[in-house]
Amino acid sequence: MTRRPVVLILLTAAAGFLAFDLARSAPLDPYLAPPLFALGSGQAAGGAHCAALPAR
Repeated sequence: MTRRPVVLILLTAAAGFLAFDLARSAPLDPYLAPPLFALGSGQAAGGAHCAALPAR
């Protein structure tokens, strides 16, 4: 195979996955989403691997 068919196959697969995901997922509610940047807001980080305390 040359490079062009491989790229076309990958782009078609990515577009198909994106279309499937958009069709199956519920719309996002921006009012329930956590803040993108919570600098100085007093809110603690949570729900991410960087917020996990090290286990001893």
